[in-house]
Amino acid sequence: MPDRPVPLPAADLAHAVAALDGWEGDLEGITRTIETDSFPAAIDLVRAVADIAEEMNHHPDIDIRWRTVTFTLRTHDAGGVTKLDIDQAKRIDALVAGD
Repeated sequence: MPDRPVPLPAADLAHAVAALDGWEGDLEGITRTIETDSFPAAIDLVRAVADIAEEMNHHPDIDIRWRTVTFTLRTHDAGGVTKLDIDQAKRIDALVAGD
């Protein structure tokens, strides 16, 4: 059985978030809002993130408002932000950047 993720210390979290593109938050969760060109593009982005989430078995909270999508990452069973959330944020950043 894999080790259970543990919340990041505040200093580690601040350092990790500073290296991400457009993310902000605190020990409770990190959030990034992305504006797409159209509603279908927003849905395509959510679909692509859903594929990442399924692969990682780690699912973000997602809010869709027309062309604007907000992702909130938090490891619920750990009670805060873990390395898993930072790894997923990096993957979302790469997806948005087209990498």
